[in-house]
Amino acid sequence: MAGPETSSEKATPGAAASGPDDLVVPFSTDKSGIRGRLVRMGAVVDTILARHAYPDAVSEALGQALALTAMLGQPLQPGGRLGFQTRTDGPIRFLLADYEAPGRLRGYASFDADAIAAMGARPKQGDLIGKGHMAMTLERVGDDDRYQGIVALDGQSIGAAALAYFRQSEQLPSYVRLAVARHRMQGGGWHWRAGGLLIQHPKAAIEDDDSPSAPPEQEDWQRARILAASVEDHELIDPMLSAERLLFRLFNEEDVRVYKGQPLDAKCRCSRERVQMFLSRFSQEDLDSLREPDGSISVTCEFCNAKYGF
Repeated sequence: MAGPETSSEKATPGAAASGPDDLVVPFSTDKSGIRGRLVRMGAVVDTILARHAYPDAVSEALGQALALTAMLGQPLQPGGRLGFQTRTDGPIRFLLADYEAPGRLRGYASFDADAIAAMGARPKQGDLIGKGHMAMTLERVGDDDRYQGIVALDGQSIGAAALAYFRQSEQLPSYVRLAVARHRMQGGGWHWRAGGLLIQHPKAAIEDDDSPSAPPEQEDWQRARILAASVEDHELIDPMLSAERLLFRLFNEEDVRVYKGQPLDAKCRCSRERVQMFLSRFSQEDLDSLREPDGSISVTCEFCNAKYGF
């Protein structure tokens, strides 16, 4: 996980360097030496999820995937991309979240609605995802090579799968917490909100144990991880709690430094021109098979649900 590249400012209880919603905030701590990111999403995640009639369990899973992808993609230079994808045998067959720097997010899910309904009101996320794999694909600007890390899924939640990815691909001590829920806004109405916290220690040699003979760096990591684990889901999605204030609440004794946040936007890359270029690759016979009774062709974007007629 690349470290923040912007100038820092020390967090204070009343800091308000950035708004409370729709941004990824990098941070570091002087005492424990950890690096991390905090993501807060309101309108962005609600816009993406509201475009589709997903069951709540599917929206929660996709919202977590979006929060995770935003945190991991934040350091990319403009034009860089990070993709999150699952393919499994569970009722949620497919999840896709896509981040394009700076700050553009989109995502969608494929699922078996009948199978999800049969699992009851609050099925476990791991049971919904099932067995298969999770892939993270990184594309940097100016680099022709694409990096892809793949981890096996066997009934884990997205958060647990992310930790397996960090251990396998980055080999750095990591902790991640993801939260997604509907929130009743002032003035009425329920809207989706999402949040996430990621911390890592920059030294791969640090181990995730609390041995009494642990070196100072390992003690620092254990202390920071305990502080991070104290965060509550409602704090991650609270629209009245700024990112800076939450980070100070968690890590004030570690001398936390908060960096400039990266704003997020729900933005799809589809356009009429792109769809037309896609259709131009089809043979006339294939195009004829797609025509409606009136002779037109209709294409719907899976990400944003926009419809294009030709």
